Amino acid sequence: MHAIRVEQPGGAEALRWRSVDDPVPAAGEVSIRLEAIGVNFIDVYHREGRYPLAPPFTPGMEGAGVVEAVGDGVDGVAVGDRVAHAMQLGSYAEVQAVPASQVVAVPDALSTRQAASAMLQGMTAHYLAHSTFPLDSSHAALVHAGAGGVGRLLIQMAKRAGARVIATTGTQAKAETAAAAGADEVIVYADADFQQETRRLTDGEGVHVVYDAVGAATFDQSLDCLRPRGMLVLYGAASGPVPPFDAQVLNAKGSLYLTRPTLGSYTLTRGELTWRAGEVLGQVASGELSLLVDREVPLAQAAEAHRALQGRQTSGKVLLIP
Repeated sequence: MHAIRVEQPGGAEALRWRSVDDPVPAAGEVSIRLEAIGVNFIDVYHREGRYPLAPPFTPGMEGAGVVEAVGDGVDGVAVGDRVAHAMQLGSYAEVQAVPASQVVAVPDALSTRQAASAMLQGMTAHYLAHSTFPLDSSHAALVHAGAGGVGRLLIQMAKRAGARVIATTGTQAKAETAAAAGADEVIVYADADFQQETRRLTDGEGVHVVYDAVGAATFDQSLDCLRPRGMLVLYGAASGPVPPFDAQVLNAKGSLYLTRPTLGSYTLTRGELTWRAGEVLGQVASGELSLLVDREVPLAQAAEAHRALQGRQTSGKVLLIP
């Protein structure tokens, strides 16, 4: 089979199209003939070496397809089943072996492309809105990168919970995408200072929570958007990592909370995984949650997908298609 390999960390050119052996599922694993693969910023962090992995490796943390082989001791998953997974390294490939405990069934009403679009970003939005800072109608939230893959889904989930949502985007076109997802107000970075606008829109009080996947470029001002005892949820670093931070700042700015969550910590058990995935995929299937696929790129051209993602050229999801 073919797969994308990273032989040394680096730029998008580090993604190499290679011929590799087909995986044979070990005990407890299934091998999946992938039909769609999700592209996420964690893939960029792995490729760059920001999240170090020993090379060579196959990147990718999300995929969906059809089970073509089952290892010993696997129950509940059979050859021919349509399944999806997230947070299992190695999905930039035509076939991937994955622990059976980490796959979920794709509902009949969904395509594997939809499932690959929804798993990682959908479950991320789910834990952000339902667990890290459980939103309700008493809350105002600031969502950075509101037109991005997680941002669009997070806006929709926040509105379903009854919260007021202020979103930020980089362009007017992306502002329209965030507004269409349900944001009550949208701030375009180029047109206004998002900290000042957030304060103005909340009559000087600030928001209860900021969901920030941008990182270095927004971190300090995100703290200044919070009301006393508010929470900054830093779940990504698209603009680069946040520099070392003095926790005393949280005291000075109003007894603030800061957390740096990751999806793996919010899908620690099989039950939690199936709950989150089931709600996300079920809401997509019912039409309660709307997906937006920005583009589909051939797997062999994964570098093109990474350049588009890092260049802020995308809104919604980017898929690789074997």
